[in-house]
Amino acid sequence: MRRKLALLAAGAALLAGCTDFAPKYQAPIVAVPASYKEVGVWQPANPKDTIPKGAWWKIYHDDTLDRLEDRLNQANPTIQAAVAHYDSARAVVAQVNSVLFPFLSTGAPFTANRQSAKAPLRGQNQPNQYGLNNIGAGAGYEVDLWNQLHDQVKIAKYNAQAAAALLVNAQLSLQAQLASNYMLLRGLDAELDVIHRAVEDYRQGVAIVSNRYQGQIASGLDIAEAKTVLEQAEAEESDVRASRALVEHAIAALVGVPASQFSIAPKVVSIPVPQIPTGLASDLLQRRPDIAAAERLVAAANEDIGVTKAAFFPVLNLGAVYGYENDGAVQTLLMAPLSYWTVGPQFLLPLFEGGYRRGAEAQAYARLREAVDQYRATVLEAFQEVEDDLALLNNLGQEFEQITEAVQDAGRALQLATSLFVEGGTNYLDVVVDDIQWLNSQVSAIQVQTRRLQANVDLVRALGGGWSTADLPTPDQTLTLDPLKEGFSNPYKQN
Repeated sequence: MRRKLALLAAGAALLAGCTDFAPKYQAPIVAVPASYKEVGVWQPANPKDTIPKGAWWKIYHDDTLDRLEDRLNQANPTIQAAVAHYDSARAVVAQVNSVLFPFLSTGAPFTANRQSAKAPLRGQNQPNQYGLNNIGAGAGYEVDLWNQLHDQVKIAKYNAQAAAALLVNAQLSLQAQLASNYMLLRGLDAELDVIHRAVEDYRQGVAIVSNRYQGQIASGLDIAEAKTVLEQAEAEESDVRASRALVEHAIAALVGVPASQFSIAPKVVSIPVPQIPTGLASDLLQRRPDIAAAERLVAAANEDIGVTKAAFFPVLNLGAVYGYENDGAVQTLLMAPLSYWTVGPQFLLPLFEGGYRRGAEAQAYARLREAVDQYRATVLEAFQEVEDDLALLNNLGQEFEQITEAVQDAGRALQLATSLFVEGGTNYLDVVVDDIQWLNSQVSAIQVQTRRLQANVDLVRALGGGWSTADLPTPDQTLTLDPLKEGFSNPYKQN
């Protein structure tokens, strides 16, 4: 028997992997622009420059933002779910990879049995009740004649790589969302500071007009106008506070904390808009994790064609069984006369299945086309996002310069109107109009600066946050999975 097994194993080794039906893989061809259209004076285009890897948000030099991003990376449940999805994909690789190896099993059923007295084909001397003891072991191995099993392993590995890229993409998206919300929060803090100071000025204006009214220098109309502008500013302050509360609640959810247990102290901070190097447009294909995930799914779909084609051909299984059995005497179970064995190959070939395998093959080709088109759509969306953010930064930069000049002009107009009012050269309505313009121009400048910072954050995200396909785990690295060594924690325990 050993000689037969050796011959079968040698023959299997010669036959295995002799044919591969999967098409030769190449990444889908997409149109890549030579350069970005919207690059202007606000972004350097030197391809040697790169976005810092990992903690890219440190380019804004804000300690509070740094702490929030650290909390998000550790406690955000969406990121943890993406990690679990990647771990699940790696576990699938380990399961599928097992088909490349022989299996060995053993069993020892000990049963008491009773058969019917009128059982068909029953012999005259057979007892009604009898015992049956069995100790045996079996081994089997499927010879991968057409590379079907290896293609299945490749598919699992490519899917795991896609899951790894999607994990990075989820992290990057949430990090950018947090940074954008933080920029908005600080913008609202700056608005509140301006509006609050304006409210104090308006209250002083009401007091001045009231004194002038009592001295019969101002009219009741002046008092009404002064109170109106004060009340409008107070209402605007309340509205901005409500908006700030909602943004703070959103940040709390991102860092994994209930909104009722989270707060960020209001603070007026000056966050500069850093220049983001865009690099070459062609580099975007290697810098976006969602593009990398889409490309790996194309590779997996390509291998699936090989799996479906191989299903048309015979399957060769090698098997061996060895054991002992008797009618119930345990003490004689392992005696040589009671032993049995079986060894030999088995060929399985589908003859008729009503078009099932043709349908599976057609589905595999359709899935490949779908994956390729999804990849191209992802690439187009990526270039659109980069161009959108570049256009925003360029135009918002010009708008910020213009609105800054408007703030200065409005301030000068307000000073002149106030001086004329004090000297009795004009009524309070002129002061009110100039005061409102000055307040609105300041708020507009803050909002434009906030939008610039948010567009800057989104540009970092659109460019991949310093990530590259070189950071993607190799197919073989997706196979390593040991829950005990990797310290998988209780999923029901709060982080």
